Amino acid sequence: MTTFTILLGGELVLTRRLQSQIADTPVIAADNGIRHAVPLGLDPILWIGDFDSTDNATKRCYNEVPTILFSSNKDMTDGELAVNAALKKGASRLILCGSFGGERTDHSLLHMTMAVSLAEKNIPSLLTSGLEEGWPLISGDYIFDFPEKSGFSIIAFSPIQGLSISGAKWPLHNASLDFGSSWTLSNQICGKLSVSLHYGKGILFTRPFL
Repeated sequence: MTTFTILLGGELVLTRRLQSQIADTPVIAADNGIRHAVPLGLDPILWIGDFDSTDNATKRCYNEVPTILFSSNKDMTDGELAVNAALKKGASRLILCGSFGGERTDHSLLHMTMAVSLAEKNIPSLLTSGLEEGWPLISGDYIFDFPEKSGFSIIAFSPIQGLSISGAKWPLHNASLDFGSSWTLSNQICGKLSVSLHYGKGILFTRPFL
């Protein structure tokens, strides 16, 4: 499985966990997401976007990185363009760094729905700010490696049926979850967390202990 890291424009904090996750992965930056490259110690292989949110000093700093320039009158975000570029280069798994926070809530929401859509195409992804992670959920079985006592929540993006959770303070077995329900927020990991669902889609959020 070939993992690519995509640098997006949201917030990002370098942690040991994040550093291990992105180690030795090819990197593609989306517009001003390239500002994360130096703090993460990364050398992007491609810089893509309309560059409307990147200042001239940053452009000069990274002028040796291969770029693909798009018009601002495009019909995709820079992040989606970067994801598509990674897939064309053979990515079978993605780490979306800088998925959350920043000035664009609409972009953060898009990153979540895009990650779920990718999962439905058998392309797993991790959304991360370093301090917070998002893991898309579709029908299937999942085992996670989060540290003991980490908090987690599951947000339903549709009605969910047959939801089971073990290795948690509040386990569930074959439960149904309505779209918009807060039932599965603010749980805590107790052991090895496993999640399964028969139908539906959503995101598991966690803030792993560092």
